[in-house]
Amino acid sequence: MPTTRSDKVLVIGGGGREHALAWALAHSLDVAHVYVAPGNAGTHWAASDTAAAASNVPLAADDLPALLAFAQANQIALTVVGPEQPLAAGIVDRFQAAGMPIFGPTQAASELEVSKSFAKAFMQQHGIPTAAYASFTDYEAARAYLLERAREVAPQPYGVVVKADGLAAGKGVLVCATAAEAVTALHSIMVERVFGAAGERVVIEERIAGAEVSVMGVSDGSTVIALPAVRDHKRVYEGDEGLNTGGMGAFTPVPDVDSSLLHTVEQQVLQPVIDGMAARGTPYVGVLYAGLMLTEQGLRVLEFNCRFGDPEAQTLAPLIRNLYGTLQACVQGTLTRLDLELLQGACATIVLTAPGYPGTYPTGAPISGLDRSYPHVTLFHAGTALAADGQIVTNAGRVLAVSGIGATLPEALDHCYAAVDQIHFKDMHFRRDIGRTKR
Repeated sequence: MPTTRSDKVLVIGGGGREHALAWALAHSLDVAHVYVAPGNAGTHWAASDTAAAASNVPLAADDLPALLAFAQANQIALTVVGPEQPLAAGIVDRFQAAGMPIFGPTQAASELEVSKSFAKAFMQQHGIPTAAYASFTDYEAARAYLLERAREVAPQPYGVVVKADGLAAGKGVLVCATAAEAVTALHSIMVERVFGAAGERVVIEERIAGAEVSVMGVSDGSTVIALPAVRDHKRVYEGDEGLNTGGMGAFTPVPDVDSSLLHTVEQQVLQPVIDGMAARGTPYVGVLYAGLMLTEQGLRVLEFNCRFGDPEAQTLAPLIRNLYGTLQACVQGTLTRLDLELLQGACATIVLTAPGYPGTYPTGAPISGLDRSYPHVTLFHAGTALAADGQIVTNAGRVLAVSGIGATLPEALDHCYAAVDQIHFKDMHFRRDIGRTKR
């Protein structure tokens, strides 16, 4: 059957999220070629009967002038931004000023992720449920607040979350069980500046308890459509133990999020953000990621991100059958006319990491098992590179995401782990309890 492939797409970024987005976009019959800047060892392939070709572009994700020039020279029909840094730097504004279609929020709308204090104030203003908080730019004032908070709650257990206000690569959130821990965390952020300029302001939040879940919605500036809820596992070791990471795995559907709760999230969290942003004169077009806590008192928003999550994107991409059309509808303002096409069933993602992650870790280890075909599984490269001899090697802490689909979650997990057992690099680490740990 003849295809109608003609559009060229540019995906900005080089991780597992960007591989997943490129893979899903390439499966649209409207897409002729996907470029990934800068990409990784997995984000290039030849065209097939089911997918457009993909190739890497040696441009950094933060080189905004070069990215715009490439998009213009190659008549890119849609640019999709993966990471948060280009959004914060205003890449969408730059592309829009040049008349180039791009999927993502403007610099002003991206403040929801760039500044936690902005996000908290915005939620408070628009009645979006979130934990109580205070914001500080002065260390002594923040320290006094922590100590006073400890006196107020005594003898009850003490718990706060100290957050660097700005972008800190997902590492600027410190959960504290005692006043001493909180003061230490505050000192490290505001005085020692372990997160750099991101710690010039801090947000101190009430610590709340419950099950975490992520819900992402796509928006055209007035309408928002919630995607299936995803639960990820942040801790490095099984049983949800050890240090927090960028994510060791994820899965959907989530047992404790039914269609009714998803609708509630859409109406009480996502749509109020879109309406509030429009009222400010900064319409929100792109993905709105809501990190949620399901507490005994109801849902609470932990954070907003302004792009697809990672590894959540690797979990959703295999299920969204019309990603290109969906993103185009957002950019064109026609989301109300779109029917989101979802593959029925479940998807699970297992992340394979280098030894030592999320601390220091080696790179350059050869990876085997990538040339095999795994039924119902897609391998998304995250931290990989091509060595001089043509061997694919490790190049970051999170190396690969193994995503499997199935009629049920146990079936999807079985497909994932069957593939994981055939992949190897030196001292490869992963968790065998993804989707099986009660949270």
